Amino acid sequence: MPIIPKILVFAGSVRTGAYSGRTADAAQQELALQGAEVTRISLGDYSLPIMDEDLEHEKGIPENAMRLARLIAAHDGLLIATPEYNGSIPPLLKNTIDWVSRVRKDGGKPFKPFAGKPVGLCSSSDGKFAGIRCINHLRAVLVRCQTEVVTPELSVSGASTAFGEDGRLLDERSHQSLEHLCRTLIETSRFLSTRAVP
Repeated sequence: MPIIPKILVFAGSVRTGAYSGRTADAAQQELALQGAEVTRISLGDYSLPIMDEDLEHEKGIPENAMRLARLIAAHDGLLIATPEYNGSIPPLLKNTIDWVSRVRKDGGKPFKPFAGKPVGLCSSSDGKFAGIRCINHLRAVLVRCQTEVVTPELSVSGASTAFGEDGRLLDERSHQSLEHLCRTLIETSRFLSTRAVP
């Protein structure tokens, strides 16, 4: 019996009404419809100081980075929905990735939460470029962290009017892109999962 993939979903912004949050919500719905077990979190619940190697040397990895690293490791795949800040990755998301990438041990044992982890990417913007510049930068960073970023992606333009009252993407082409992304992420997560089947 194939496993039911566990997918962790979060947005790169914690702003109230953030387009990336609405995109993450739409992805959460679609992943669940396609049979994944979905965990939706807010990075606001994992606040972290600015990444600083001197701080790490003095105090070690922050507990919230360890909590998040363990949560990532406990899932078969990730879906990240990001906004675009000045054509690139928002500082909250980049700082989170940087801290989690510093986690190398847990309880004295080697531990690399990002290594080999399938990741699906979404971006959103109210402009016509739909956050595509950011998604390209984010893909490069995550590949450097040894994740397996899936090829399909979703970029939502005109995000202020892109969602219906039910949270679904109104544009059919965008919705089909989301379906394809979620399907690929589920299949890849199932294939690469290291969890034992009960």
